[in-house]
Amino acid sequence: MRKIIVQKYGGSSVADTKRIRNVARRVVGYRKKGCNVVVVVSALGDTTDELLELAHSIVRRPSDRELDMLISTGEQVSVALLAMAMHKLGREAISLTGAQVGIITDAKHTRARILGVNTKRLKAELKKGKIVIVAGFQGTSLDREITTLGRGGSDMTAVALAKVLDARVCEIYTDVEGVYTADPRIVKDAKKLSTISYDEMLELASLGAQVLQSRSVEVASKFNIPIHVRSSFNNKEGTRIIKEVKAMEDVLVRGVAVNKNEAKLTICDVPDKPGVAAKIFKTLADNDINVDMIIQNISRTGATDVSFTINGADLAKTLRCAKDISRNIKARGVTHDKNIAKVSVVGVGMRSHSGVASKMFKALASKKINIEMISTSEIKISCVIDKRRVNEAVRAIHREFRLAKQ
Repeated sequence: MRKIIVQKYGGSSVADTKRIRNVARRVVGYRKKGCNVVVVVSALGDTTDELLELAHSIVRRPSDRELDMLISTGEQVSVALLAMAMHKLGREAISLTGAQVGIITDAKHTRARILGVNTKRLKAELKKGKIVIVAGFQGTSLDREITTLGRGGSDMTAVALAKVLDARVCEIYTDVEGVYTADPRIVKDAKKLSTISYDEMLELASLGAQVLQSRSVEVASKFNIPIHVRSSFNNKEGTRIIKEVKAMEDVLVRGVAVNKNEAKLTICDVPDKPGVAAKIFKTLADNDINVDMIIQNISRTGATDVSFTINGADLAKTLRCAKDISRNIKARGVTHDKNIAKVSVVGVGMRSHSGVASKMFKALASKKINIEMISTSEIKISCVIDKRRVNEAVRAIHREFRLAKQ
């Protein structure tokens, strides 16, 4: 069998029939070069958001199972239309849902994880000379229930298929030309990176950069799957995500990320006793709530405040859970703030250079932006700030680290 390329096209790349035809021509071009192509496609444009809005107009809190039944339909539309566009170009192509292609997941609706992929159908269709078009973002559980892989899950589909098919490369097509030092919509002179390490990309993705789903980068890193992020609207080289090389440490900071979809909760006057923190965060984990940053104040009166950040979409559920926790541990109550954002700097160069934190804090201070929480790791520093100041903060930090195009 010829060498395989996996290509993933996001919603903006297939937003209308003109763009679908453009993708069809691009894929057929690769097929003419002698490549076997497996294409993963997201739902058209903002279809998933529109379906979610429709669901919430019916019921305030729809069941996760029925949400998966609903939102998985968006990709089924796009793969069928793309297959038709390829038929019009005279090429044999077949569209397949996640279930048809053999993507098996766990049973956690709306955020399922892939357990394995049965490649029998895929390889059989490729052997017939067909271009295989796969619905991203979805799979089926062992109980034959339709599941979805969470926001950005089509990236995960593409990386998983690249792994099981031993693909030459996994190309991620989007509406930008690659990975930038900052969001170009916020920083006009942000620079496109030619390469970035898996670790740096994983941090940027988990900190709010919307180019790739963080779980997909994690899997690509684990199995050393080459990823090329590029635009579906031109043929320019994009950004290649690769293993870290020594030269990467020469760059102090690789990029600035921002996440505006954050919320902060504080459980007030928590009894300062051993085991109380464990009880708080075990209860949150049991309710499938992912906690990001945590701060516990120093106890002065036998009680302390415990603050933590979460994904903004989980605020209502977390508030209910936190109030139950507060009553159970005899704390004084819960406060929350949804007008926060997280700004972060990332770079493997932090391992071998000092002074990154001071430069970041200096940039924020120059704009009189207050820092509410701080979190660090080996290759990143994150600050929680007022959401209204976040674009200003990103530009100031980007300028302080001299990341702009030369």
